[in-house]
Amino acid sequence: DVMRRLGDKVSAKLLAEEVGVPVAPWSRGAVDTTEDALRHAEEIGYPLMIKAAAGGGGRGIRIVASERELLPALERARQEGLRAFGDARVLMERLVIADHHGGAWALGVRDCSVQRRSQKLIEESASPALEPDEDRALRRSALDLVLAAGYRNAGTVEFLFQPQERAFAFLEVNT
Repeated sequence: DVMRRLGDKVSAKLLAEEVGVPVAPWSRGAVDTTEDALRHAEEIGYPLMIKAAAGGGGRGIRIVASERELLPALERARQEGLRAFGDARVLMERLVIADHHGGAWALGVRDCSVQRRSQKLIEESASPALEPDEDRALRRSALDLVLAAGYRNAGTVEFLFQPQERAFAFLEVNT
């Protein structure tokens, strides 16, 4: 029951609001019709994100920069959510991590060392491998990169940390 409640993005956001956890502006439920999508987009503002209510792993997510992109993205997100998770419900929310004004935030560092077949098994935050100054340098590097690219969205900047050398190296950005 707990996994279902938190695994469904709509119910998890409603629960967060219920207990006073800050939530970015969103559709406050599943977006069922074209009219709902247009109304929510006007209230939320662009850019926004359409997300499958079920599942994860980046499936059923579409970034929408303008009204022209809204309806095709809505349909693609619904179709992908249905194919991947058996659930075509989607929600809409504001993009809030890197903004149009040059601001960006590094929300945390996760250590994903424990893997099997290149898939993370355990993610630990904060990383027990990093000293505080290394953590700050890693975050600063991630911010420098996304700001230099003009990135506006949430994403993950991945680095490989080499503990013997106390050095990290950029791998990729999951946009």
